[in-house]
Amino acid sequence: MEKKTRIIWYDELDSTNNEALRQILTLDNLSVLAARAQTAGRGQRGNRWCSEPGENLTFSVLLKFGEGALPPLPAHLQFNLTCVATLAVWDYLHTLEVETRIKWPNDIYAGDRKICGMLIENGLSGASLTHSVIGIGLNLNQTVFPGELVNPTSVARLTGQRHPLAESLERFLGHFESRLNQLYNTESLRTSYLKHLYRLGEACGYVDCATGESFSATITGLTPEGRLCLALPDGTVRHYAFKEVSYLI
Repeated sequence: MEKKTRIIWYDELDSTNNEALRQILTLDNLSVLAARAQTAGRGQRGNRWCSEPGENLTFSVLLKFGEGALPPLPAHLQFNLTCVATLAVWDYLHTLEVETRIKWPNDIYAGDRKICGMLIENGLSGASLTHSVIGIGLNLNQTVFPGELVNPTSVARLTGQRHPLAESLERFLGHFESRLNQLYNTESLRTSYLKHLYRLGEACGYVDCATGESFSATITGLTPEGRLCLALPDGTVRHYAFKEVSYLI
């Protein structure tokens, strides 16, 4: 990938994803919007993303597809974007000697504790993507978290060191650009993603969000669309889309 990312820093925003979407017509492909503080950070499942101002990385990467930007990406391959973003975070943390796993679909866990979350919002036209806003919240320097967060951790907690925000973001983006070069190589991305998948091959507890049923199952892989494959003890295999199943941790 020849074009490099352009970082725009803000002291405060409601949400970097919101700002990227507000400016989407004027921002260049591969623009990065980073905020030292967010007043209304958004996480998955409609949750709020809590981050102490000035302590963590909260940013969004804007990707555009089509003429003058990235080649078209078919909608059925949009999970490749999840693979690119999660693997880039894994790569970056690995350089800091922080060993992590990818919790499907796009959280990053160190042990059984969450160190990074994402909110990826894609735009579609027909059968292809027009844009993707990849919002990432990485717990970098924060060591004390609100009580309502069940299992957070941070790079500083795990390494005993603080890391400057701007330099850390630049380093992460180097890994993101490398993984982005694999965007259209589905097989390579899926292989790497599964290699680092949290709970792969382990019998663990889950909850079916539609029925409330708790059950034990083993993650065996992903469907071509990125659904989670869970094998039950009786040999039945269930396929779950995002928000259809939750983990018991």
